[in-house]
This record gives sequence, C-alpha cells and structure tokens, in this order.
Amino acid sequence: MAKDALVPKEFAEKFASEKDTPYDAWIKKEGLDIISAHYIPNLHTVEVKPWRRRGGLGVYINHEASRTSNDCYVCEIPAGKQLEPQRQLFEEMIYVLDGRGSTSVWNDKGNRVTFEWKAGALFAIPLNAWHQHFNGSGKEPARYVAVTNGPPVINLYESPEFVFNTSFDFTSRFSGEPDYFSKKGEQKGLLLDTNFVADAVNLQLISAKERGAGGGHIRFSLAKGSMNSHISQFPVKTYKKGHAHGPGAHVIILSGEGYSLMWPEGDAPRKYDWQEGSMIVPPNMWYHQHFNTGTTPGRYMAFKHEVVSIRNAQGVPKAWISKRIGGDQIDYADEDPSIRKLFVEELQKRGMKPEMEKSYEQELADLPPLPGKTA
Repeated sequence: MAKDALVPKEFAEKFASEKDTPYDAWIKKEGLDIISAHYIPNLHTVEVKPWRRRGGLGVYINHEASRTSNDCYVCEIPAGKQLEPQRQLFEEMIYVLDGRGSTSVWNDKGNRVTFEWKAGALFAIPLNAWHQHFNGSGKEPARYVAVTNGPPVINLYESPEFVFNTSFDFTSRFSGEPDYFSKKGEQKGLLLDTNFVADAVNLQLISAKERGAGGGHIRFSLAKGSMNSHISQFPVKTYKKGHAHGPGAHVIILSGEGYSLMWPEGDAPRKYDWQEGSMIVPPNMWYHQHFNTGTTPGRYMAFKHEVVSIRNAQGVPKAWISKRIGGDQIDYADEDPSIRKLFVEELQKRGMKPEMEKSYEQELADLPPLPGKTA
C-alpha cells in the first residue's frame, strides 16, 4: 500500500491557505513559472520565459516536497548579453549546462574577481556578494541550472527588498581574494573544499564502495556555504543501492544513460529514464535507485540543502547505512526481486548482461545480520 498519507479533499482544504508562502508570491511577481515536478527529461530544452528583472530567461523547477527547504531554477543568457547584477542573502550553487562565459563577483569595498566558465563548470556564489554573469558567445545562448536555499530566507523575512538589497559583506565567506575562483582545492576524505570546478564531468573521484557497484564519489564544500553537493559515478551494466533521505536533492545527470526507480515505502517503484541533462528530485524519504544501461559510466551530481542529510550520531548520512542497523540504505541482498529482474530486462533490450555478481558477493562479506537474527 502506498504511504503518501493523502486525505479527503475537505480535510485538506482546512490547511490549503498554509501552502501559500511569501516565496510563492515572490516567484509570481518575478513573472516566472514554477514547474512542480520531480523529473525533468532534459534541462537543456526545458522551456524558459523572459525574466525581466534579471535580463535573461528562466523557469523555476520545484515540487511541493522541497519548496520550503531549497529551490531550483534554469536560466538562459541570450547570445552576446549579460544578466543584471544581483546580490542575495541566500546561497546559490551553479552548474553550467550550455555555452561559455564569465562571472564577476565583488563586495561593497569594490574588491572584484572575474573568472571564465564553460559547459560542465561548477561553482557557487558567496553569500550576499554582488555578482553578474556574462555570455561569452555572440552567437549561442548560455544556460545554467542553479539550486539555492532561498525559500526559507524569503519566507523568514517576507521582504524581497531586504533579501536582495541589504548592504553587508560576509568577509569570512568572501573578501575579494584574487584566487577565490581558481581551480585549487583541499581534499579532506571525500570532501573537496573549493569554490570552482572547471570540468565536473571529468573530475577525478574517490572510491566509495559503501554505495555499491564499485563506484566513485566526491563531495563539495563550495564558497564556505551551508548547502552541499556531490558527484557519483558507477560502471556500465551496474546499479547503485536503493536509499532514502530528506527532501530537496536535485540529481543532475552529467554523463551516461540509464534509469532511476523512485517509490514511497510500501509502494511499487516508478521508472524514470535519463540521459545527460536529465534531472531527478526524489520527494521526502522516497526510496530511489540509479541504474546504468548505457555503454559509458553513469555520472550524476546532486545539489542539496543539508536538511537532506539525515545523519547518525557519528555524522554519517543514514542514506549510506544499511537498513539492517537502522540506516536508510537497502542492501542488495534485501532488495525486491523485481528490481533485479527489471535491470536484466532493460539490458537485454540493448544486447547486454548485468555485471553485478562481484558487487553482490562483496556485500555479503560485510553484511550485518537481519534484525532479530545472529550472524
């Protein structure tokens, strides 16, 4: 039985007015649409409309489960143009989908840094720093996707004027360092502390066997922000372990071809096909699982707010921990048989066979006993 906790219409209407927020009102005043979806087949082609205040085109992509924690939007900069300068009292992470260009970032003291980017670049805007994006081509538009923690900030202050026009430099975040957006970075375990990644599609990753399928992983701390992101990759003819976490993780496919399954506990999985440029946003505590049916490694990036990462007492995300010991990750040994059956069928359509036996065997060596049973 599905566990979406839906109630009769007359019951729901008692709370309908509480869904209207200052954030929703602000989006409407911006003149933009909100696509309420947890699956976008192609961010490169999703329809955008004129965004007069910013001087480009845009659309918000934000379903009900994440709209109060973080949001997502796609912005297009016309050929030979630039967006209007902006500052804001919320954080923003950006991935460049198409084109090339540059961004200038500066503070009230006038300290300015300008850096160039192209498709595949990843960076973040320092909190409340002035910034402006420029399209470097006179012929082709540039397009990026961004995730911010704007909703709780706008809902808290209820004043766009305050959120976008407060004069204050957070010098601990950005003070005009000339090398702020250089390619440097410090690796701390899985975490890369940096402000700019020139090529997220080909960035070297670190082994992360805990997520299954012999994949690689890297996590980011961008612009000293409270939001976080990560990149994961897994080999051809393999799939990751199913897991669940909080709302607002925007999973953007960087390379490869395959599908994902998503489902609320107790319901049947729903299938979403993906390719480079697709985006999947699992609703709150829905299980989800990613499958590579292409001929190249599958790589995806997740932009998310920390609220997503439900952690144990040691600080480890429960989405990485077996359900057998209280986590939110489903071991291969415990997954529904229909999941393996579907994967075999999808690969057969392409003349391929799964290469999962090694992953299944490796898991058994460290698999905790089922609750109520001894090893």
